Amino acid sequence: MPWSVPVLAESARALLRPGGRRLLGLTGPPGAGKSTLAAELCAALGPVAACVPMDGFHLANQVLRQLGLADRKGSPPSFDVGGFQALLRRLRADTGQVVYAPEFRRELEEPIAGAIAVPDSVRLVVVEGNYLLLDDGPWRETASLLDQTWYLRPEEPVRVRRLLQRHRAHGRSEAEAAAWVDRNDEPNARLIAATAHRADRIVVPTAED
Repeated sequence: MPWSVPVLAESARALLRPGGRRLLGLTGPPGAGKSTLAAELCAALGPVAACVPMDGFHLANQVLRQLGLADRKGSPPSFDVGGFQALLRRLRADTGQVVYAPEFRRELEEPIAGAIAVPDSVRLVVVEGNYLLLDDGPWRETASLLDQTWYLRPEEPVRVRRLLQRHRAHGRSEAEAAAWVDRNDEPNARLIAATAHRADRIVVPTAED
């Protein structure tokens, strides 16, 4: 995605203040480029920043099967929202200790606990995930735990193409990838798009960012 990373990095840097850690949310539909932009921002900001993805709070596949959610993986009820919010509170508390966050491993299609270390020296945590602005049920509190949330709005053909490529790269056939996008990713995308008005900033892939 051709985001204007240097400009966005300066906007992120402006959130830094003495005395306390700040949390910047990046949200948007599946395939928007959230994890890519989060990594680029953290690389540009250096050791004062760290990336924490919401995807680490996917429920395990076994649990999804038990709950009848295996074919809805990636939808709001397929995440441990309470655990995610508890992590955000720990990060905000800035107690001087290392905070460990889980990470989702696509090669395993499973979350791995304690895979991301956020040391006390980190002043800005870039939190990326689909449902940061969802104003529904247990998700409602999430936005209040972030200092700012940016909504990524890429070009739709690019976003869908990235999704199809992602699913094929992880073992689905072309037909299976298209069916998953149509049945699962796009309903989620429409739900997420309805939250864009709550964002502090809309990020589009242009040089004016």
